[in-house]
Parts: sequence; C-alpha cells; structure tokens
Amino acid sequence: MTKLFSWGLRFALAVAMSAMALGQTGAGQGAADLMTIEPAELPVTYPHGEYHVVFHGRGNYVPVLRWRLAGGALPPGMTLDEGGELRGEAERAGEFRFVVLVRDGGQPQQAVQKEYVIKVVDGLTLAWKVPAHVTGNRIEGSVEVTNATADEMDLTFDVKAVAENGRATEIGYQHFPLRRGTMAMILPFGETLPHGDYVIYVNVNGEVLRRNVIYKQRMQTPTALQVVVGP
Repeated sequence: MTKLFSWGLRFALAVAMSAMALGQTGAGQGAADLMTIEPAELPVTYPHGEYHVVFHGRGNYVPVLRWRLAGGALPPGMTLDEGGELRGEAERAGEFRFVVLVRDGGQPQQAVQKEYVIKVVDGLTLAWKVPAHVTGNRIEGSVEVTNATADEMDLTFDVKAVAENGRATEIGYQHFPLRRGTMAMILPFGETLPHGDYVIYVNVNGEVLRRNVIYKQRMQTPTALQVVVGP
C-alpha cells in the first residue's frame, strides 16, 4: 500500500510538472505574447509635410518581418515599403484609413494585420472670427488664421469687396511672416464704401520659401452685403 501511494504521488507530481511545462510553452503562443504591430496610432500630418514612421513588431516572431498594405489607401504622396517604413508627403488634406499586414520568417509564417488612420489637416486654415457685416457705411469684420505646419510662412492676407458691376475695392491687406504653430491669429478688415451691394472675398496665401510650397485658403460671404448709407 505504501509503495502504491508513493508511486501515485510521483505520478501526480510528474503530471503537474508536465502541465506546467506545457503551460510555459503555450504562454509563448498565447494571446499575451502573439506578435502585435506598433505604433498603436499614427501622428497627424499636413499637406507637403515630411512624414516618416517605422512600423515594428512586438512579441514572439521569427525575423525577418515583411510589410505590405493589405487594404484601404495611403494618403497620395506616401508609400509603405517592405521594411515597414511609411514615408512621403501627403498631397492633400483628408482622413485616410488603411490596413497594414506583416508576416514573419517562421514556418509556417505568422501573419498579423492592423487598421490605421492618418489624419492630414490643412496646413493653413482660415475661419470667420466676426463675419463680414455692414456698420453704417462700412463693411467690416475679422478672420482667424492658423499655421498648423512646422514651417514659418510668408503670409499675404487680402480682402476685397466686389460690387455688382464687378468693381473691386480693397478693404483689408497685410503681408507678414506667420510663425509655425500660430493658432487662430485674428486679422481685422474694414472700409467705408459707396452705396451698393458687395460680395466679400477673403484670400490668404502662405508661402514656405525653403520648401517652395504655397498654402492657399479662400472664403466669401454667402450673399451680398448692402451698404445703404453713402460715405
């Protein structure tokens, strides 16, 4: 009976140790250690901005990793190479969804994919601060200008009031360097005008001289503004 009990105890210990060993082996292939793709998210960019991100694997995998685009579309102007490097300059603003697929060098191969979004924001933005309006015999207002790029811009701000007969009157103009990262800079405009109906056109051009790039934005009033009182 004692020998039988001793043998049973040894058998139970052997089973337990075997289970632990299997558990350790399985842990290498469990959900916690399966290969994942990094980074978790991609940084925002802007048109003509230099962009470079390197994808890499994390977890258990067999080198060498091979990367490719498995679905969706990259921003025009960007490419993903087999080594996992995403680079280029987006040609236009927008939100772009795509799927990256990676395979390792194992036999059989391990394949993992991940969906990403790249947001390409406008490098130069223009918005009404105080919409153009009539005050007595004046049309006036203000706008907000933002430079979302990493470069200083040579900015030209121009506002014209165009009458029904096509005659254009300058009611706002500035030309100055707009520093990178400038947020919602307020630019006012206004001028006394003769009696008549006017559509207001606001134009901003931001030139990045070192990169030979020009960013443009334009707005206009949805309807004509009527000046009733003469100057």
